[in-house]
Amino acid sequence: MKRYLDFYLTQMKFAIIEQFQYPVANYFYMIGMIAEPVIYLVVWSTVAIQQGGSVGGYTPAEFAAYYLVWILVRNMNIVLTPYAWEMFIQRGYLSMDLLQPIHPLHRQLAYFSGWKFVVIVLWIPLAILLSFFFKPSLHPNGWQIVLFFFALWGGFLVRFMWLWLLGMITFWTTRVSAIFELYFVVELLFSGRLVPLSLMPEWAQRVSDFLPFYSAFGFPIELLLGKLTIVQAATGIGVQMFWILLGLFFVRLTWRAAMKKYSAVGA
Repeated sequence: MKRYLDFYLTQMKFAIIEQFQYPVANYFYMIGMIAEPVIYLVVWSTVAIQQGGSVGGYTPAEFAAYYLVWILVRNMNIVLTPYAWEMFIQRGYLSMDLLQPIHPLHRQLAYFSGWKFVVIVLWIPLAILLSFFFKPSLHPNGWQIVLFFFALWGGFLVRFMWLWLLGMITFWTTRVSAIFELYFVVELLFSGRLVPLSLMPEWAQRVSDFLPFYSAFGFPIELLLGKLTIVQAATGIGVQMFWILLGLFFVRLTWRAAMKKYSAVGA
């Protein structure tokens, strides 16, 4: 256990130092993501005004808060994609990882975890600036802030595990982009990333209960916005743990089969 702890701390420290060396690049990356939530915000704020001041339980100020927190959650949810898996396998990078005395999952998880601390720090001034323009209604109390911290990291781990599982499809096919795009569309619809789930049809809300996407995206946002009771928040964190452990179980199961199938290509 001490060996793993030392490894994680070292890898996370390396990621933090590396990412802080490129603050401008990180900021431009985050700014590039502002266009999507701003479009959603303008559209749904307009709809709310036309509907008498609110729609789906959200006022224009609450939509501003939703998509402001959206930016943080979206950046926290950036993990290793199947496209990267294609490159790792085709160019033989994974072979080098397999020579290390620790599972590749740990190296990637530790690195991305360190990067997320940089994301949080860089998001704060960006959130303050955007608040001057969009006037969000965001007034969380103490327990919501504390549980949001856990939910934010829980959402990251949920998405990390399930995209790691999806990425391993590349052991059986050299092109996974079509499968990933299908996965992305389903995630977009049932996660709360496109719109808060309360604006979706009832059947879509029920379907989302059986998928991991809401736990990774919509749940942390609604928690900080005060849309959930403390019981619902605690239950949501428990559901996150379920999806994390289930994803880890399937990752370990698939990894054994993948190693029997693995063959590297590249220069």
